[in-house]
Amino acid sequence: MFKPVIRTTLAVAIAAALGACGTIGPDFKAPQSVDAPAYRHAGAASQSDTARLPAAWWTVFGDATLAQLEERALRDNPNVRAAAQRLVQAQAQLGVTRAGQLPSVGVSAGISNARTSAETSQGLALGHRSIEGNNYAVGANFSWELDLWGRVRRIVEASDAQALAAQDDRDGVLLMLSSQVATAYWQLRGLDAEIAILNDALATRRESQQLIEARFNAGLSNELDVARARIERANAESDLQEVQRQRNNLEHALAVLVGASPSQPLLAAAGQAAALPLPPSIPVGLPASLLGQRPDLASSVATLKAFNAQVGVAEGAFYPSVSLTGNFGFASESLSDIGKGSARQFSAGPLALSLPIFDAGRNRANLKLAQARYDEAVANHEARLLTALREVEDALSDVQQRQQQGDVQAQAQQAAARALLVAQARYERGVSTYLDVTDAQRSTLQADRAAAQIRTQRLLAAVSVARALGGGWRQDAPLATIADPR
Repeated sequence: MFKPVIRTTLAVAIAAALGACGTIGPDFKAPQSVDAPAYRHAGAASQSDTARLPAAWWTVFGDATLAQLEERALRDNPNVRAAAQRLVQAQAQLGVTRAGQLPSVGVSAGISNARTSAETSQGLALGHRSIEGNNYAVGANFSWELDLWGRVRRIVEASDAQALAAQDDRDGVLLMLSSQVATAYWQLRGLDAEIAILNDALATRRESQQLIEARFNAGLSNELDVARARIERANAESDLQEVQRQRNNLEHALAVLVGASPSQPLLAAAGQAAALPLPPSIPVGLPASLLGQRPDLASSVATLKAFNAQVGVAEGAFYPSVSLTGNFGFASESLSDIGKGSARQFSAGPLALSLPIFDAGRNRANLKLAQARYDEAVANHEARLLTALREVEDALSDVQQRQQQGDVQAQAQQAAARALLVAQARYERGVSTYLDVTDAQRSTLQADRAAAQIRTQRLLAAVSVARALGGGWRQDAPLATIADPR
């Protein structure tokens, strides 16, 4: 009775052993990293394998308000939640795929009532009698595709790589969001610095206008000087309104990034305490380590692995597929007899083999398609790697040039401030006209605003360097655990 079961079990064991011998398709080889020994524009920045930002990279700026905004954005931004759910979907799909490696087992139970016809050949053989009664059945069944050639393993490998790519994409969303928050924040603080400069300039213009009007009323000045003073005051006020408009738009954008309503105030103006800090020093690693620092490049590698596994899946269509089914249970006309040994029923098999013979070239075309997709993914990865290197070099170059620009602009500020003092003194002594004073005022205001803008750009360049280097990202330690799917 049990000999067929023993033979079937032995066949399954042999098939499983054969299945472990090899896997169809090419094994994945990670792409080569960058050959450059160092970054061209790194300057005096530290370049080593250990140079890396912390996971919460924005803390290098030492700004508590920025840190609060970053944490709020990573917690409340809808795009973060959407990226987390995409990761949940990919992981769930991986679970579905992995289930194909194991047998499928199910249980069933049923009851039926039937009556056969007495006029059929069977009924005539029984003497014009029909058969009727209840049937009770309970049992279990299983089915299993024996992965002899590794086709199912390649499917699981592809799904696993896609889940890893989804995780890297999620982390890429977090990195991009954190850099957008930092960029918007420092732009907003830069405008606060300009507003403070314009408020001081407007106060000075108003005092100058009052002084010139008093001198005109006393007959010590002319109407042209009064007009020039009024023009300068109005221009300063107009510039202030324009910068305030830009600040309002930035505050609205920042509110959306942190998941808040733009209709509610987010950050109060810095007022007189609007001085911008110097940018922090960003630790710079080596170009060869860039693959492990950026989630977008890691996602690209995972996508490569998935396409490589799909080539193996396509090759598997040329090999036989083997499946095994079976069931075991009890059936009886009487429910009280269903547990008896005589009510036992079982079957093992068939051990079915399916081998494609003629498919009009379908499998070969599918293999060619999978190989072409992999080759395209390789080219796309190489393009992404070059783009990543360009972004790092651009950001490092900006850091260098903005620093030099700031040093030169400081000289322009000093010269403009001195020119204003001289022009005011010459006007008060009657040596020159008020036109020299207004020209010096414009130059001073322009130099002060340019200095504030350059300092803002230096901070933004530091943000760009941090983002281009991956913001301290590690594949085994996501940028923010608060965005991890549960």
